[in-house]
Amino acid sequence: MIIIGEKINGSIPSVAKAIAERDSEFIKERARKQAAANATYIDCCASVPEAEEVETLKWMIDCIQEVTDLPISVDSPSADVLTQAYKFCKRPGIFNSVSGEGDKIDKIFPLMAQEENKDWQVIALLSDDTGIPKCAADRLRVFDKIMAKAKEYNINPSRIHIDPLVEMLCTSEDGIAMNIEVIQTVRKQYPSIHITAAVSNISFNLPVRKLINYGFLILAMNAGLDSAIMDPTNRDMLGLTYATEALLGEDEFCMEYIGAYREGLIGPLPKA
Repeated sequence: MIIIGEKINGSIPSVAKAIAERDSEFIKERARKQAAANATYIDCCASVPEAEEVETLKWMIDCIQEVTDLPISVDSPSADVLTQAYKFCKRPGIFNSVSGEGDKIDKIFPLMAQEENKDWQVIALLSDDTGIPKCAADRLRVFDKIMAKAKEYNINPSRIHIDPLVEMLCTSEDGIAMNIEVIQTVRKQYPSIHITAAVSNISFNLPVRKLINYGFLILAMNAGLDSAIMDPTNRDMLGLTYATEALLGEDEFCMEYIGAYREGLIGPLPKA
């Protein structure tokens, strides 16, 4: 599983406070903890007004890169911000994100097509100028358009993380059936593509949110999810990720699961 650590995001009140006060040690510590928990990427989202975003992301990215060499998921709703902020990264990461909305793809995909950016990846949301489609068929139509653009710019599917856009379970009429249909269809059409999700979105406005998150993660992985924006320092969530991979036959002889246990990443914390 590709784990995109979600804990450095200005939409989180404590992170917003650290950004406002330029508390570099707070940002660095969050980066350290996620790196130690086996994150694959560190997401970096400022959640500030666009006029301040590039400068703020530079400061945040610099903080992260002082303490870990993990690649960064540069996170902004603005393609113009992404085209500037990615340059602050010392190694290829993820553009987070594009969608079928406006000309976002036509700003990011040409950058990815450049030889010097050939190792950059991208998260692509299945929304367009009409908003978030309400049914699987419409989301898959957006997906087809995104993949047509990828072919136009010669972007290999293996560099793309498709986000089917997980919404609140409590407002859903059919549980996660639509997400499962989208994930399974995308996986069948493009075996090498990545499929990602902001796991905790599913449980907004529900009690004991972690139970909903855990159940969703297992079902989505079974359908084909292989990338997740999540908290890698949540030992139970991380343990479920390793366990589900083993149960799905994606961890030969359970070696990754055993290794994570031996490294102290999963299981009960040792007694003091």
